[in-house]
Amino acid sequence: MKSEPQAYSIDDLARQRGGRDHWDGIRNYQARNFMRDAMRAGDRAFFYHSSCAEPGVAGIMQIVRAAYPDPTAHDPRSKYYDRKSDPAAPRWVMVDVKLVKKFQRLVSLAELRAHPQLSDMALLRRGNRLSIQPVTARQWKIISALGGA
Repeated sequence: MKSEPQAYSIDDLARQRGGRDHWDGIRNYQARNFMRDAMRAGDRAFFYHSSCAEPGVAGIMQIVRAAYPDPTAHDPRSKYYDRKSDPAAPRWVMVDVKLVKKFQRLVSLAELRAHPQLSDMALLRRGNRLSIQPVTARQWKIISALGGA
């Protein structure tokens, strides 16, 4: 799960009560579908810092509440407002996450690209800019080890 650290970083999550917060504002259908259809409470996700000087995996989160309607879609004051989203049939969802572990060091995008066993990872495919992407068990094990988890 990607976030720009200047907007919301792993340290911001760590400062939340109990290291828990909601993951809102997803406005891409494919990313929404991954969150809605594949994420369950108890699943884990990497927290990835994107669009910054050094992008990379900063740590691990756990999904503590599965997908539910994202109220920011119906709030005209929110930057995530979607006037076409019907509250009776919500278009957008969010999940709640909890910090599990901040890595001792950022596992950089360059380091991920240099690892041959990660070459098939969605994140590393040209043109893939989704904020939520699946990770295989093999990829999870490699990146967790690189991060010291």
